[in-house]
Amino acid sequence: MTDWPIHLEQKPIVKGFFDPATNTISYCVQDPESKTCALYDSVLDFDFASGRTSKKSADELIAYVKEQGLTVEWIIETHVHADHLSAAPYLQEQLGGKLGIGARVIEVQDIFGKIFNEGTEFQRDGSQFDALFEEGDTYKIGGLDAFVMATPGHTPACMCHVIGDSIIVGDTLFMPDGGSARADFPGGDARELYQSIRKVLSLPQSMRMFICHDYGPGGREIAWETTVGQQRAENIHVKDGVDEEAYVKMRTERDAQLAMPKLIIPSVQVNMRAGDLPEPDSDGKRYLKVPVDEL
Repeated sequence: MTDWPIHLEQKPIVKGFFDPATNTISYCVQDPESKTCALYDSVLDFDFASGRTSKKSADELIAYVKEQGLTVEWIIETHVHADHLSAAPYLQEQLGGKLGIGARVIEVQDIFGKIFNEGTEFQRDGSQFDALFEEGDTYKIGGLDAFVMATPGHTPACMCHVIGDSIIVGDTLFMPDGGSARADFPGGDARELYQSIRKVLSLPQSMRMFICHDYGPGGREIAWETTVGQQRAENIHVKDGVDEEAYVKMRTERDAQLAMPKLIIPSVQVNMRAGDLPEPDSDGKRYLKVPVDEL
């Protein structure tokens, strides 16, 4: 799709919530003309050492929604995250709204269903979600017009969500001094990621871009808002002038030096289930698997 339904005149209210434990930014995107919103990339706090979950980060989102008197239409994941657990089921229970993700989540479920040796009871058809978005799909947040761009490469199911003059970009891009996402997870592809990024950067340069993670390179303060134009001029990995071959070489060499995210094992098992924990075992307790020498 090349003729994107862009509405620069629509300027949503975008509120970010930073989780320092996982360097994740979750978002509430509100229609300024109504009390309607969508929530993106929520966090369920998880301590891997103890196996304990907490809803502190999700409760901050819930408190904001209630304080503002908002109605939640959508709870959206930009992809199956490997660095934090999703709080989507808890948010849906507390606030309502439909849960959505990219349609290629079924590929992620198939890949990781095998890695974690999940049984036939684990459905690999995306049925855990209310909506599976395809390239070019549109939806509404009150009076706001939103559409979806498929941006695979980091994972097969990655998608960017364009709402009015704003883009919720997920992990596809970081702030200009942070570069871009890794592409070495199962199902990832550096060449595909480059092509996805160039597609995003073909949008109007004035568009506001909201990123999912920031690590404060060089000790700067955490930030999560940039623009398409700033990315094209300044992104250290993929600014204008960086060609596909150079990017793929850089990304491949860089990824080979990176350790796996510390929460990838619990995160993927939960997030491929739309944020639900695995079903209880015969003793009534829930368990997460650790595949040895697989990642």
